[in-house]
Amino acid sequence: MAWLGDLLARITGHREEAGRVELPRVPTSQDLLESLDRVEAMVADGAVPAVVASRVGRVCATVRDTIPRLPSLGAGSPQAYSVMATATDYLPEAIGGYLRLPREWADSRPVDGGRTSLMVLIDQLDLLGSTMDKVFDAVCRADATALVAHGRFLAEKFGPAAGGGGLALDAGTATPRVPGALEPPTGTGPA
Repeated sequence: MAWLGDLLARITGHREEAGRVELPRVPTSQDLLESLDRVEAMVADGAVPAVVASRVGRVCATVRDTIPRLPSLGAGSPQAYSVMATATDYLPEAIGGYLRLPREWADSRPVDGGRTSLMVLIDQLDLLGSTMDKVFDAVCRADATALVAHGRFLAEKFGPAAGGGGLALDAGTATPRVPGALEPPTGTGPA
């Protein structure tokens, strides 16, 4: 069976040590942000038309807004994977593929059903943008749903249906003094 391990190691480039296969590490939030920085640098020098740069900016901004919320999606969720893959693979590969082509050729020669490489790239960026918008909306919707659920819990616990809000003071009860608070005037008017 050792021959199988050797074969797999040669094919995949991963060595198995003492029964363990070393897998690539999961990118951190910082890794994702650095990948977005590299993509933005690729388009910052004017190597792409403004229509591409604006779409890349939209995708990057949405991914940046989503990254801090990734833990709420849960480990291994398809949405979290989409965000990670967009930042580290899908977006850089789309831009890199376009930039490897000569500008004039990429922007004028049909390559796919009459569409130029520029048109293909724009379609890809629009798809990534709308997908990242949907993921961000889903994350925010989950937070909003949690807020609504908490509000319902509080209404059940302390609202009128729970006995009229048992924290209110009776009409004749004096308000307790709060240390450090300003005292109300004690006289009835100017002296």
